[in-house]
Amino acid sequence: MHTSLSVQELFTGSEWLSELVISFENGKIVSMTKEDYDPKNAMPLVVPALIDLQIYGAENKLLSEYPEATTIEKIYRYCLQGGVAYFQPTIASQSNEIIFKAIDAVKEYRNNGGKGCIGLHIEGPWINIAKKGAHLASIIHAPTTKEVEEIIAYGKDYISMITLAPEVVDKNIIDLIQKNNIVVSAGHTDAAYELATHFLNNGITVATHLYNAMSALQHRAPGMVGALFNHNTARCSLVSDGYHVDFAAIKIAKKIMGERLFCITDAVATTKTGIYQHQLVGDKYESHGILSGSALTQLKSVNNLVEKVGIDLGEAIRMCSVYPAQVMQIKDLVGTIEIGGKADLLCLSADRRLIKMIVA
Repeated sequence: MHTSLSVQELFTGSEWLSELVISFENGKIVSMTKEDYDPKNAMPLVVPALIDLQIYGAENKLLSEYPEATTIEKIYRYCLQGGVAYFQPTIASQSNEIIFKAIDAVKEYRNNGGKGCIGLHIEGPWINIAKKGAHLASIIHAPTTKEVEEIIAYGKDYISMITLAPEVVDKNIIDLIQKNNIVVSAGHTDAAYELATHFLNNGITVATHLYNAMSALQHRAPGMVGALFNHNTARCSLVSDGYHVDFAAIKIAKKIMGERLFCITDAVATTKTGIYQHQLVGDKYESHGILSGSALTQLKSVNNLVEKVGIDLGEAIRMCSVYPAQVMQIKDLVGTIEIGGKADLLCLSADRRLIKMIVA
C-alpha cells in the first residue's frame, strides 16, 4: 500500500528539512520530495520514532511479576503513547526461574507477531550488592559459567542486553555473553576509577543509568562516573526525569560525553505483589521509600532535555533514537528517516505533543 504524508518540518536524525512529502510503501520509505506538498494538511513536525532500551512494565503489570506475553503487549502500548516504536522489556534482579519465564514471554510475544520488541534486557542479579539500589539483596550473586551458559542457550536470539557489575563477573563469562551477540552494559557497579576504565578499555562499551547505582565521581575517587566522563568511546544511558538525575547534572554530563549519552525511561508500573512493589509518588516510583523507577515516556524525555536542560531539539531526539540504535548495532534499527529505511515516524504538533505514530 502506497501512502504519502506532507510534513512542515522533518528531522531525519541528521538534518532538518522543510515542506516536503514522505512516501512509503510496505513499511519502507520510497521517496522524500517537495513535489505535491499540501500545506493545508501537512503534519507540523515529523521525527524518527524513538527507542527505549530499559522499561520494566506498564498498565499495572511489571514483567518480572507477570512474565507473560500480555505484559509485553501492555508495555508496547505504553511505548507507542510515548513515541517509542522499539523497546527492550526489562527485568530487575530475579531468580533464574523468572528469567526463563521472561524469555518465554518474549518468545511468545515475538513469535505471535508482537511488534517493536528488540529483545529481553536482564538487569542483574549479577551486580554489586553495594550498589543494589532497589534490587533485592538476597537474589544478587556472582554467576557461574554453567548458569550463564544455560540462560544464554535458552534465550538465544531473545536476550539482547544484560546489565551486570563487571567486577563481580569473571571476564571469561563476560566474553561468553558478548560472543552470543548480547550487549553487556556495566551497571549497579562499585568499581573504582582504574578498574572501571580497564573494563571500558577491554570490551564493555556501554553502562547503565549514569550516576545511579554506580561509584560516584569524587575528587579523590573518580569512580565509574569519572571513568565514563574520561573515556573516548564508552556510552551510557540516563534517566532524564529530574529525580534520578538533577537536570544540572545532566547538563554537565552532556557537555562532557556529547553523543555518547542516550536516554532510557527506566519506567516501571504500580505493583502491589511480588518482590518489587512500586508505588507512584508524584511523578516517580518508589519501593519501600527508595527511588525505584520513573513514570517517564521517551517523548517526555525529549521534552525535558529541551525545556529543562537546554539541549537542541534535534540532539534531544538523537539521544532517544539514533544513539540507542547505535548501542544495539542491529540491522534496520537505526533511529533515522531515510529513503529505503523503515517508515517508523513520530508525528508531533508544533509544541511537540504526540499526534500519531506510523510504525513499519
